[in-house]
Amino acid sequence: MSPDLLFLAILVVVVIIGSALCSGVEAAFLAVNPLRVHELAAKKRPVNGARRLEKLRHRLGRTLTVLTITNNGFNIFGSLMLGSYATFVFKSGMVLPLFSIGLTILVLLLGEIVPKSIGTRFSLKVSLASAPILTLLSLIMRPVIIPLERLLPVITTENEISTDEEEITQMARLGSQKGYIEADEAAMISKVFQLNDLTARDLMTPRVAAPTLDGSISLEEVRPNLITNHSQWWVVLGKEVDKVIGVVNREQLLTALLQGQNQLTPKDLAEKVEFVPEMIRVDRLLNNFTEDKNGVRVVVDEFGGFVGLIGAEAVLAVLAGWWRKSKI
Repeated sequence: MSPDLLFLAILVVVVIIGSALCSGVEAAFLAVNPLRVHELAAKKRPVNGARRLEKLRHRLGRTLTVLTITNNGFNIFGSLMLGSYATFVFKSGMVLPLFSIGLTILVLLLGEIVPKSIGTRFSLKVSLASAPILTLLSLIMRPVIIPLERLLPVITTENEISTDEEEITQMARLGSQKGYIEADEAAMISKVFQLNDLTARDLMTPRVAAPTLDGSISLEEVRPNLITNHSQWWVVLGKEVDKVIGVVNREQLLTALLQGQNQLTPKDLAEKVEFVPEMIRVDRLLNNFTEDKNGVRVVVDEFGGFVGLIGAEAVLAVLAGWWRKSKI
């Protein structure tokens, strides 16, 4: 092989490799999961290149501009240089058109299609490996990039990581269909977002159905109610209208009866209870239940009147999908 043909072949290889690298890295940067990148960068010992990659992803417009300039440098300038040198090597005849057609096919296949497929499939690995080089190219090209950003402000747009309820629900559903998470986990994720749309009024046992006891009568008198009604918590009422003394646990009442303390009253065994407005959102109410042990709240209206009773299990039952309004 003559020196001219050897040099031409080397130029072809350089142009195709340069184009392939740029195309593969560009596809990888567009395909890589930004949440995964953020997770790797946020670790105490981040994966090598993860923090550089996160910064490059944050300014994705600038990064793609650097890649586009570099890729077109190989494709356009490289092709012009190859065409000029091929004209010098082959002079004339049919060889030159055949060389041009062959070069175009090679650039399309080996410089664009194949590397983009590989970059998309191994997006995280390719992005991490190329992050240091892209950071260096961004510094070198800064004199060109800054004027472009001022001329085209869209390039400077920051790529923030964001999502919403609908996207998370869809991701959970797709994860369930692909087998990455369990079906019941996906359903629970969907139900978590419902908590923000529900209030205590929606889940409470209304006053007419809530188990109540007169705080002044003896345990002997309430024995029949305790035997027939298996509600866990009972509201202890005073003599005045809407006077709530507290709540008492059914097990505690039954234990007192078994111990022969029949003359005690529900008022003697009542625990202090917290009152919550009927329009409080259920997600806030769930956090409120962690503040004490009994896990039950008396629901009141805007005037402070007793309107219902709600327990932590009613909220948890919404997440589990088996909540029934008639139960505490």
